[in-house]
Amino acid sequence: MERRTKIVATIGPASKDPNTIEQLLSAGVDVARLNFSHGNYDDHAKAIAILRDISARLGRPTPILQDLQGPKIRTGIIPAGVIHLKKDQFITLTTKHVPGDEKHIFVDFPNLPSQVKPGDRILLDDGNLELVATRVTEKDIETQVILGGALGSHKGINIPHAKLEIEGFTQKDFHDLQFGLKHNIDMVAVSFVRTGDDILKVRKSIQQITPELINTPIIAKLERPEALENLEEIVEVADGVMVARGDLGVEMPPETVPVAQKNIIQCANLHGKVVITATQMLDSMIQNPRPTRAEASDVANAIFDGTDAVMLSGETAVGKFPIAAVATMNSIICQAEENLTEWGHWRGRAVQETNQDDTYYMTLAARELAHDRNVAAIAVFTKSGRTALLMSKTRPGVPILAFTPEQKTYRRMGLFNGVYPHLVPHSETVEEMISTIDKALVKFATLELGQQVVLICGYPVHSIRPTNMALLYTVGDDYSRPR
Repeated sequence: MERRTKIVATIGPASKDPNTIEQLLSAGVDVARLNFSHGNYDDHAKAIAILRDISARLGRPTPILQDLQGPKIRTGIIPAGVIHLKKDQFITLTTKHVPGDEKHIFVDFPNLPSQVKPGDRILLDDGNLELVATRVTEKDIETQVILGGALGSHKGINIPHAKLEIEGFTQKDFHDLQFGLKHNIDMVAVSFVRTGDDILKVRKSIQQITPELINTPIIAKLERPEALENLEEIVEVADGVMVARGDLGVEMPPETVPVAQKNIIQCANLHGKVVITATQMLDSMIQNPRPTRAEASDVANAIFDGTDAVMLSGETAVGKFPIAAVATMNSIICQAEENLTEWGHWRGRAVQETNQDDTYYMTLAARELAHDRNVAAIAVFTKSGRTALLMSKTRPGVPILAFTPEQKTYRRMGLFNGVYPHLVPHSETVEEMISTIDKALVKFATLELGQQVVLICGYPVHSIRPTNMALLYTVGDDYSRPR
């Protein structure tokens, strides 16, 4: 059986050369993520060019996900490279530009003291160090070390439960988005999302920068407690969501993250939106050639929860074994998918936003027809990709072959669970469409001549309209031949 859950992999210093990228795609990477918290425009432009060249040569869509940095509160430069904080020592976080040492650390957010009060917990370096605020002045936050350790320059600062008054979509993000749209990225992930308005601001910026790309998919990264409080409204306006478990695990107690993950995945599926589960999935493989058993279970449970995709971050960006990490992820997914009937939680029959939508009901009909007739696949003809996404959400249990004449749609569908995109010429009639897709059906690895396929599309074929037709088609039976 073909793997259905998609693999998103981050391109970075350990994986940016053409040979490694080709190996990553061959090992199973479906989507390439470019993290704009790191690297420069030259690095990203080169990565985009390499990805486009290799994916075209391999005949694969390989969509590119631009991940915007968002606002990051960080420590300043520590001239010694590293300082060691000890439990119970006192240290001051200051907005004054001072070199970092064991007594003072510069913070690059001038308004931070006004948003912190005595007793607030302050986490440094993804929660590896913990301070508590003891006294706050106009420019300083005096703290006591609760959990010590080594601290380097430019490390992240988190203040759990504090509702910081900070702009989610920064000027840097705007310029990065300009760069991404100019280089034809396929989708954009937005950090620090708290409400649906944060997504609408990015949509407005896309329209301002490049109006013709207004439909570029926006993925909301859910990293903060406020995002969970406003989950429904965010999911409604975004094209997809990312379960950003690393930041969630810093901002919230770690024991609450598994339940949050399940809620997010279920909400996205109920609304017919894409969901990516991310962060630390195979984290030990940054240094080791094999994952822990707990990590293998973690990946499998995300599949059972109903995620569309799973993501590798440091494992492929800076890790020692990027190819092995992808191959391992691929193996875990395949094993989990063999047991989805027994353990899977998402059954694909309750998408809420589509109760008056003919396309959704046609996808449900195709799903039932596929089961009743024991067909080998479902073929979808789509221009925007929406029918393919809704078909994906029904989880039909057979491959979904999605045919489109649109290059952007072809690439974007590379993220959809169980969907295998094909770029084909535009068709004017049903007979012409079937003749075109028959060649691809014959070549698909799991299909054989004589097997039946459910085909759904809009009719008339030459017009742009919702999906309203389904038919059973026998592979190899070209309807365009004279009878």
